[in-house]
Amino acid sequence: MSQANGGRMRIAVVAPSCPLKREAAEGVQAIAAARGDCELVFHPQCFSSAGHFAGPDAERLAAVREVLADPAIDAVWLARGGYGSNRIAEAAARDLPAAAKGKLVMGYSDGGFLLAALHKAGLEVAHGPMPSDVLRDGGEAAVGRALDWIVRRDAGALEGGLERPTFAFNLVVLSSLLGTALEPDFTDRELLIEEVDEEHYRLDRFLFHVTSQASVRKIRRLRLGRCAVKENDRPFGSDEETIARDWCARSGIPFGGRADIGHDAANKVVPFSLPA
Repeated sequence: MSQANGGRMRIAVVAPSCPLKREAAEGVQAIAAARGDCELVFHPQCFSSAGHFAGPDAERLAAVREVLADPAIDAVWLARGGYGSNRIAEAAARDLPAAAKGKLVMGYSDGGFLLAALHKAGLEVAHGPMPSDVLRDGGEAAVGRALDWIVRRDAGALEGGLERPTFAFNLVVLSSLLGTALEPDFTDRELLIEEVDEEHYRLDRFLFHVTSQASVRKIRRLRLGRCAVKENDRPFGSDEETIARDWCARSGIPFGGRADIGHDAANKVVPFSLPA
């Protein structure tokens, strides 16, 4: 932890996908200041804009690489999701400097691409709330939970019932990274998934793809987080849990029940590797 900062943890915030709103940064900064145990350092790139993204690929990649290499930064917090971290994830994790090895990186949603890459490169990563979540109903609690884990590794921030080792991903992100250089080793892992803004038939399609992979069939069990489902023009006939149970049964993957993660303020922290 940074001694130059009075022993307070210095947490860099970067946006590998979409831009962060200024009001979100201000809200999270106020929460951190009130805690007194950490300092947030918002990289200027968080507020860049290039079409859909928080700056061009090169700018987003440079920001991630910069904070990972900075010895004065203790942890890296992904500002928000959206879309875009897959475009820089492989390059971000390549030939990491020594200073990166001691840092925790946390985020979720589209950030799962980057988490997968950095985990594979040997970094400590975790699925958990992001600064943008402060704008949700109950967002202050989500931010507090995230900082409790980043700063203190407070077990109260964790999703209950984790069986180490564990992965947690947005289902679409997980489906998209399979077969790429980002795909992790699923052997004997507990796998938690969640989803947002997809119809039931799309959940069915993605779970078909995920559970059909020989690599994914090596997991110990699958648990289903919250799925904020959109209405389709006709009912699918099964809810998300029935869909997940069905594909687990078809593929021989044990279904472990529900998980307390999702695109909401109740989203819990899931470290990809729990400390001993």
